[in-house]
Amino acid sequence: MRLHRLEVAAFGPYAGREVVDFDKLGADGLFLLHGDTGAGKTTLLDAVAFALFGAVPGARGQVKRLRCDLASAETATEVVLELTVQRQRMRIIRSPEYQRPKLRGEGHTTQQAKAALHWVGDVPNGQPAEGVSRIDEVARTVQRLLGMSAEQFFQVVLLPQGEFARFLRAETVEREQLLERLFDTRRFADVERWFRELRTAKGREIEKHRQSVREWLARFAQTAGVELVEQAGKEWVEHIEEQARTTAAEAERRSKAANVEREKAEATWHDRRVRAERVRRVLAARDSLDRLAAQSKQRSEWTEELGSARRADTVTRLANAADRQEQRATEARETEVLARDAVVAVGFADPDADVLTLRERAGAFREEAGALTGLVAEAERQQRDRKRMIDLAELATYASAQATAIGEKLEGLPDRLRELRTDRDAATEARAKLDGVREREVEVGELLSAANDLPRLEKALHEAKGAEQEAIEAHLAAKAVVLDLRELRLAGMAAELAAGLDAGDACPVCGSAEHPSLALQLRETVSADEEDVAAERERRAELRRTELVTARHGAERDLAAVLDRLGGRTAEELAEHHGRLKAESAGLADVAARRERLEESVRSAEAEHEALTTERAEAEQSAATAQAERKTLAERVEERARRLEEARGDCADVAERKAQLGRVVGALDELAERRSARAAAVERLKEHRAAAEEAAFAAGFGTVDAAMSASRTVSRIDELERALAEAEAARVAAEKALAEPELADVSPDEVVDVESARLAAEHARVTAETAVAEWRDAVRREQELTELAGRFGSALAELVPAEENYAELDALTDVVNGRGQNARKMSLRSYVLAARLEEVAVAATARLRSMSQGRYAFVHSDAAGARGTRGGLGLDVLDDYSGMVRPAKTLSGGESFLASLSLALGLADVVAAETGGALLDTLFVDEGFGTLDGETLDVVMDVLDELRTGGRVVGVVSHVEELRQRIPTRLRVSKSRAGSTLKSEGGIPAA
Repeated sequence: MRLHRLEVAAFGPYAGREVVDFDKLGADGLFLLHGDTGAGKTTLLDAVAFALFGAVPGARGQVKRLRCDLASAETATEVVLELTVQRQRMRIIRSPEYQRPKLRGEGHTTQQAKAALHWVGDVPNGQPAEGVSRIDEVARTVQRLLGMSAEQFFQVVLLPQGEFARFLRAETVEREQLLERLFDTRRFADVERWFRELRTAKGREIEKHRQSVREWLARFAQTAGVELVEQAGKEWVEHIEEQARTTAAEAERRSKAANVEREKAEATWHDRRVRAERVRRVLAARDSLDRLAAQSKQRSEWTEELGSARRADTVTRLANAADRQEQRATEARETEVLARDAVVAVGFADPDADVLTLRERAGAFREEAGALTGLVAEAERQQRDRKRMIDLAELATYASAQATAIGEKLEGLPDRLRELRTDRDAATEARAKLDGVREREVEVGELLSAANDLPRLEKALHEAKGAEQEAIEAHLAAKAVVLDLRELRLAGMAAELAAGLDAGDACPVCGSAEHPSLALQLRETVSADEEDVAAERERRAELRRTELVTARHGAERDLAAVLDRLGGRTAEELAEHHGRLKAESAGLADVAARRERLEESVRSAEAEHEALTTERAEAEQSAATAQAERKTLAERVEERARRLEEARGDCADVAERKAQLGRVVGALDELAERRSARAAAVERLKEHRAAAEEAAFAAGFGTVDAAMSASRTVSRIDELERALAEAEAARVAAEKALAEPELADVSPDEVVDVESARLAAEHARVTAETAVAEWRDAVRREQELTELAGRFGSALAELVPAEENYAELDALTDVVNGRGQNARKMSLRSYVLAARLEEVAVAATARLRSMSQGRYAFVHSDAAGARGTRGGLGLDVLDDYSGMVRPAKTLSGGESFLASLSLALGLADVVAAETGGALLDTLFVDEGFGTLDGETLDVVMDVLDELRTGGRVVGVVSHVEELRQRIPTRLRVSKSRAGSTLKSEGGIPAA
């Protein structure tokens, strides 16, 4: 991937349109973005990230506030990036969502986010020639070509300030979270989860098997009726089965013997019952014949009574009918009298007229009432119209008063609306100014804190210089001691060699056989141990000197940075300025807080004015309409009143006159009907009496009363017929029973003992049934126990291999998830991340050795953490000077920057290789150079020079002044009240 051109407009601190030509800026392979703190250096990197992914890295991406507050309303916020990825050149145009003033009216509207991608040159296969204009399609196209996500891009291309220093010193959990974002380990996490879920599922299956074994064993014990012992198993089940078989055989033998005894007892009982029944039948027959002989006279009387009752039946029915008709005639006469009284009550003059006359007069009155029906409806309408006239008068009065009241309300609304609009505009202006004032307040507050911290920094620098001077003197003194001791030891060694020389023997040093001037032994001798101790003291003094020099550089750098930020301003000036800004901010906040409430008040006042105007017009219209309708209705009511007065006659109104006529017609009709019914009832009564007398003579009775005396009720007739029939049937049955052959030898005096035989048979039956039930229960229990034993054996056979498989799966799942036999306590995902971290450590070590001149190297550790916590992601530093492995937290500021930069470059190489992404021809390094001394900075610059090989372009983002001398190609970011601007330096023409 290579960047060619970047354009930003109203983005971040850039109020206007700024252009960066990366082709010209990176022609030498290395360029510098420099400027004051907060001028907008990192914003250019944010713009690159936003153009590609629609997001910016780090905490700045969480704010989602990308538009420049100083930009004019007409300037649209957008970023244009032209780049080449996989030999495809493209131009990406992207705008964020932001609020802009409305083109018409007041207030703000939301400008929606947009994105577009256009191809420059050849169009790739399968891509539209016009490019892509949807946000999601642009995102997919960019990620497909780059081969990496936004998170990976931010870590690989935009090496962020401080991120890798935190990664270097992070604990295992924090480091794991970053590596998981860069390296896709989801498939390994899926494997871990798959093993856990499989173990859970298999565990449930095992528990089901165990529960099945327990259930079959419990059911077996319950069926056998025994207590379940703790160690119950296959042998216990077989023993219980054998007992059940023995019990069933014994019960079968007892059942057969009891059945034989039961059959004998039941046969004896049956014979005695038959004999007793024959004796009873003989006795019953003879008793029946004796009773019938005694009742012969009574049966003759019953026969005569039954004959008379049957002859009188017809006469009785006719006489009863005549009595009922007489009752109806009496009732008809009574109702006629009541109807006559009703006719008199309604004022009819001739109540004794015949039926025909009554019906004629009722018809005449009915026609007169029908003629009044229409006038009754008009009378009801008259009442409603008069009530409507009263309502219309009240409505007209109320509407006129309402119109007057609404007019009074409308008089004061225009002035109130103007005041509200003025206050709302002031609140809107205050809100627009508030953010700028608050930012200046925060900026001045930070400067005030820095000014108050100035005495402490000056004191720290003074103390650091004093400590540095003491360390230098201590180091020089220790070094002088080492040199003195080394000189004395060398002299002592020469004396020792001279003491061992003999004349004529060759010298072991020079080989000469002559020894003209032998070295003499000094009074003091120095041993090798003494020299080593002095050398160790000198080395520690040198380390102390180096540390204090670094500390003095840091104190000078901190003090210079604060003085540079203050720009000559004192704490008193900054405090006064901060107070003014704080007061101004509070005042603007109070006014701006009223913006929404005032806007709502303006809308409410406008709506109220419009509503009141409409209500007044409606009230005036309602009053005029009511008055017109009342006038028309009054004329109609007056004309209708004259006609109703003529029709009512002597009654109060027409309805009462019609009701009176209706009552008269009803009374006349009722009297005519009742008079006709009475005459018909009297005639039918005469007919019924004549028919009853004729029937009495025909049945042999002298009078109707004689026939009525011989009459009997239906129940009595049925009783007589049943008694006679039962007596005859009893005689026939008794004679037939005595004639049967099987009763010929039966004496009525014979006594048969049935009860003792019954008791013996019942006892034998109960005994046999009990024995059979016990036998069946024993057989059933034996069968059930045999079946349950088989089920128990099958469940036990399934459980054993399942438990063996589960134990193996359980151990393997623990190992995959970093527990159990996993000595390093590393899960599969952590193991993969540890392998990736090891690759990163190897790649970063090559950079770090070059930058540290061979002193430092990264060491990856996969050991478990403290107190058994998981490990695998340890990262320490090997110091070749001491040969010891040191924690990364012990590195100094400059050393930490070298290690962080090496780690970032190594991680970028590994991530690019892992994702298979496009070749990264452009790389940015953001800040951190201020911690390096001159010599180390030369080494780092050599490494950055090496990164340029192969055509790669490296951009350095820093405010360090020394880098301006080392990197000739520069782009300066300047900041002012109007916004940040770009200016090319170092011979590069302005973009």
